[in-house]
Amino acid sequence: MEKFTILTGQIAYLKLSNIDTDMIIPKQYLKTIKRTGLGKYLFAEMRYDRNEEIIEDFILNQQPDTKILIAGENFGCGSSREHAPWALLDFGIKAVIAPSFADIFYNNCFKNGILPIKLSQDDIQTLIHYSDLTINLEEQTVKANKHTFYFALDEHRKTVLLNGLDDIEKVLEYKSNISAFEKKHFEKFPWLIGSKS
Repeated sequence: MEKFTILTGQIAYLKLSNIDTDMIIPKQYLKTIKRTGLGKYLFAEMRYDRNEEIIEDFILNQQPDTKILIAGENFGCGSSREHAPWALLDFGIKAVIAPSFADIFYNNCFKNGILPIKLSQDDIQTLIHYSDLTINLEEQTVKANKHTFYFALDEHRKTVLLNGLDDIEKVLEYKSNISAFEKKHFEKFPWLIGSKS
């Protein structure tokens, strides 16, 4: 995964609450297990009309270089599809700011290198008046002009993003400990060595 340290980028504000994963990436695009190519289908039912023509006044069509999405509460509710963060990331969105997130979506963001930030509705109302923001993960801040907002984040999740670690890479940090354990374990229980794969 790509490391997340400081992100400065254009924002897009979706003035909606309860944006579910089917809105983020509609079910007909879930046939793939690849993480790439889904960006063009992000919010497909809001970005395109029935003839698959671009809807010009939809925010992501107006601002295709958006890196930071701001939305209402309960973002990412609905099904647990991991395609939702894949689509966001493939589009270029690396951070989502909302008052609250659905738990599974929130966890899936960290597993895919997206930073979900919880800020109050009052803070968000200030941020949406600016076109660009700077997010500093180390400082846990969102800055817009002279405004600075702090966000809370679990230390483990922060470390994972700062170092660009997915679940497997995180486990591999303990490779020497795992090898030492296996060596002791098979010395103590040698009859198990045949079952070692």
